[in-house]
Amino acid sequence: MGWLWRRKSKRRMARIVIEGAISGSTRRRVLKALREVQEREFPALLLRIDSPGGTVGDSQEIHAALLRLREKGCKVVASFGNISASGGVYVGVAADSIVSNPGTITGSIGVILRGNNLSELLAKVGVRFETVKSGAYKDILSPDRALSPEERELLQSLIDSSYDQFVGVVAEGRGLDRETVRTFADGRVFSGAQAKDLGLVDELGDEEQARLVAARLADLDEERCRPLTLGKPRKRLLQNLPGSSLLLRLNQLLTTELELSGQPLWMYRP
Repeated sequence: MGWLWRRKSKRRMARIVIEGAISGSTRRRVLKALREVQEREFPALLLRIDSPGGTVGDSQEIHAALLRLREKGCKVVASFGNISASGGVYVGVAADSIVSNPGTITGSIGVILRGNNLSELLAKVGVRFETVKSGAYKDILSPDRALSPEERELLQSLIDSSYDQFVGVVAEGRGLDRETVRTFADGRVFSGAQAKDLGLVDELGDEEQARLVAARLADLDEERCRPLTLGKPRKRLLQNLPGSSLLLRLNQLLTTELELSGQPLWMYRP
């Protein structure tokens, strides 16, 4: 049956969903699905994004893969769901067109890097860290002490560089100049309607509207062309147990916190 997986799909539309925080597992799943879109020669991709963003590198790799797919002739339309913020925006601006719900939470263009200073708590319980390091900054963001002024300056330069990359990609993807993007790229969030006024999205509508836009761009039959979803996340073992939704949510929050801790993030974190 392998030939069925490989058969060409020149008159069909693919659909990929990015849901939750963008991390390494998201990147691997989405890149695998994008390779299938390219190999099967889908003329259009409906990219559904419902994400607060995530890690910088993973967002960049998905963005780059989308641009390569467009170079092969595939039309990409992003559909913003409940939230498409920070890294979700970074991924979305790689699309030919962006359709957003009027009430979508979007924006949050910027970078955040968080660490935990637990020094006072550790002192109260009598815990001390003994550190041997090869350089002055090797234990930067260690939880047993505060940042030094020099360390804060170093991390700020890292954040500034990442921020400049973000601004540049949004400017290029949306056909805006950098200074215009900087006027609203200060971490604030917008509704989809506000984002349209700023030029961050092309039109307002639901996922069905995004499907119609993708069909028109790829010259597909708008009525008969229904998307084929690729790269679905694996079902979890807990999914069918009583109270599983709460358990899965707690597991997702814990996993996300562990995966993203101590990394520069393009992520909306209220």
